[in-house]
Amino acid sequence: MHVSKRARVVAALTTATALVGTSLSTAAWAKTPAAVVVECAPAWSATTTYTGGDVTSSGGVNYRAKWWTLGEKPGASPWGPWAVVGDCGEPDPDPTTDPTTDPTTDPTTDPTTDPTTDPTTDPTTDPTTPPSGNPDEVCRPDGMEPTAGVDTPYCDVYDENGREILPNGLDRRVIGYFTSWRTGEKGQPAYLASDIPWDKLSTIHYAFAHIGPDNKVSVNADVPDNEATDMTWPEVPGAEMDPSLPYTGHFNLLHQYKEQNPGVKILPSVGGWAETGGYFDADGTRVASGGFYEMTKTQAGIDTFADSVVDFIREYDFDGIDIDYEYPTSNADAGNPDDFAIANAQRGQLWANYEKLMKTLRLTLDEAGAEDGEYYQLTAALPGSGWLLRGMEVSQVVEHLDFVNIMSYDLHGAWNEYVGGLAPLYDDGKDPELAAANVYGAYDNIGYLNTDWAAHYFGGAMQAGRINIGVPFYTRGWDGVTGGTNGMGGSARAPWGYDCPPGTEGSCGAGAAGVANLWYDLGEDGTPEPAGFNPIWHALNLENGVVGDYAESFGIPTTITGSFSHHFDPVTKNEWWWNSTTKTLITGDSEQAVGEKADYVIDQELGGIMIWELAGDYAWDEAAGQYQQGHTMIDLLHQRFSGTSPYGATKATGAAPTEALDVDISYEGFALGDNNYPINPSVRFTNNGSTAIPGGAKISFQYGTSAPGDMSGQGGWGTRVVARGHIGDNIGGLDGRFHTVEMTVPSSGIAPGASSASKVSWRLPAAQFSNVTVSFGGKTYATTYDHPRGVTVVSPGPGTDPGTDPTTGPPGACSGAAWSPQTAYNGGARVSHDGHYWTARYWTQGEAPGGAGQWGPWLDAGAC
Repeated sequence: MHVSKRARVVAALTTATALVGTSLSTAAWAKTPAAVVVECAPAWSATTTYTGGDVTSSGGVNYRAKWWTLGEKPGASPWGPWAVVGDCGEPDPDPTTDPTTDPTTDPTTDPTTDPTTDPTTDPTTDPTTPPSGNPDEVCRPDGMEPTAGVDTPYCDVYDENGREILPNGLDRRVIGYFTSWRTGEKGQPAYLASDIPWDKLSTIHYAFAHIGPDNKVSVNADVPDNEATDMTWPEVPGAEMDPSLPYTGHFNLLHQYKEQNPGVKILPSVGGWAETGGYFDADGTRVASGGFYEMTKTQAGIDTFADSVVDFIREYDFDGIDIDYEYPTSNADAGNPDDFAIANAQRGQLWANYEKLMKTLRLTLDEAGAEDGEYYQLTAALPGSGWLLRGMEVSQVVEHLDFVNIMSYDLHGAWNEYVGGLAPLYDDGKDPELAAANVYGAYDNIGYLNTDWAAHYFGGAMQAGRINIGVPFYTRGWDGVTGGTNGMGGSARAPWGYDCPPGTEGSCGAGAAGVANLWYDLGEDGTPEPAGFNPIWHALNLENGVVGDYAESFGIPTTITGSFSHHFDPVTKNEWWWNSTTKTLITGDSEQAVGEKADYVIDQELGGIMIWELAGDYAWDEAAGQYQQGHTMIDLLHQRFSGTSPYGATKATGAAPTEALDVDISYEGFALGDNNYPINPSVRFTNNGSTAIPGGAKISFQYGTSAPGDMSGQGGWGTRVVARGHIGDNIGGLDGRFHTVEMTVPSSGIAPGASSASKVSWRLPAAQFSNVTVSFGGKTYATTYDHPRGVTVVSPGPGTDPGTDPTTGPPGACSGAAWSPQTAYNGGARVSHDGHYWTARYWTQGEAPGGAGQWGPWLDAGAC
């Protein structure tokens, strides 16, 4: 803010009087109304040592020392050791102004309360920072990065609290993956768009599209009987084609039902296990082309893909895109074994390239949405396993996403011998895989293969309402289980001589086969892969001793040896079925587990539940005497999620500052994969504002309780955990959402346009920092890093004393407890002394506040 020389002289008068005595008394104004002479203090000398309160002059301006200083010239830095008192020497004469009647020159006016005359206390809005005037900014979800220069139509999808406007009376999302391959082949039960309970869902993800050899999104070759665009089911009521559309198949039916249910959103999902690193050609043969791994290697490839996504959405009237990239992690041998050669060679670049992809997609979708007048969502399926997430840095992509679907299933399976729950809600301290790897001993007894851990991981980076937990409507299982409780927690090593599939390092489990493996995949030799893979309706039939009338079409046995009993664990909320005769265990979620997870979503204020896959839901067919496809569990979710409380819409758990500094954070220098222990990146703070952040300023942030509350740092930032949200094991769930950490900016501060970094260390994966604040001058600011809603971006005015609260008036009586030399003070203690408030940096006794200058134990928190 520009302030005239006259205003600076007047504004400085009262403060200068108090500092340098009667030569600046108000009597001077009565004697010389036309021209005021403010005497210059002794000239500054580079060889003189100054202490706090000393006054000197330089270049016609009086300065007061804030703390001990030697050799640092006044005026060299607004955040240096010198505070401007005011001009000295001959002022600009103005005989027409009567200082006794002009409120801008009245020596009795308190400059700390007059924003027109106090350049040091007026935080001005920075016009260069967002929001940029987008009328829909009010609807932007908290924490989602706005696309600069684009009027993204957020209000098409979100309300003015930044919550998604959901259909069918829902307050939480019910998201179902609808797969392309349940077409009724070989007489097997079909699951078509006409089978979807449209009046119970919020969102449908079509699985899958993929990346073609041209880097464009595709749904397989344009050949006859393409499920998406060239297939019909004339014998199925409700599956009639709309002849006005230029395509048939699933997309024709989805378009029709979407028009009848316009509130339900449809997002095709790109990738998945089979199509992350390849695609299927016209003959149905998988081509390991590299898919995401190759497309993301260049920005040109990413741009081609992003543009094709917009064309794809517009052509088929979709509502956005879902990215199911399995997996952009730096872990070796992660994802589909068919792609290991491609992925492992790039694992040091996969995550950075994934970040570029998601940022580009967000920009491209927002630009298209602004053109089309409707908002296009960008979502992602991300893993729930702590092992995979260790190689995905701090999940920096979440700022670009509308929501995350956590794949909090497949946490155990026959890829190893450890018999555990497919999708446990909580840890019980006895997970067999974690126990065998001594994970509990390494991480304060925190287990990371459960839904609650994964939800807290992502909850460290984004508000609860943008997180959906995954629920499996299918099972996995083992044969020949030994030990455990009704098999759970036991072991099922593959028999000697068994040829374990690729990716298991020759140490796989004995997957359930035969009657307990209805939805099997075929191996390379064309034989069923034993995995205990079943829809829930088949598991319930096995529990009832029934092999359904569909069994023969799948080529499985039509009789059951022994019997399957149902079990539920009250701690983990695991559900499983155990055959003590064949020692077969299959695990998945039916009504009991799904009900527990629905309650969890409500209690934790999460956004909702994502289902893999819709065709696994069930209903009882009285006439046939068996369970079959239906929507019993979706009915349950719809009932629980209708008329409940709104989901959590803010990252912060309490009141947040309404003013923000333009500060960003980046994370650098992660080790790869399993070497990323402890997690020890450099965290870089960049000051994009127009004024410096002074040395001694406090930076506070929070991180998720998915990691133990013992974060530490190096580099002189004094990193320390000031509040723990959880301590000890996570049996039955993690307690709080955040740990809180405080850092102190080094004495050099962070100049405008500059950055400063510190090494920080933690152990289990944690997704970013959240609710970052910067405090100095007695005031706390939010940061643009968090992309908060409803804040004003400010730049504290030039000349602000970082040790003085700009909202505080001149020194007077202090209401806080007075400092005492006999009292021992811990870090964070607050006292008053010598007309100021002070905060202890660390333990101290007997050392007076201000006595040791800026390096002492006390931080000046402002005048009182």
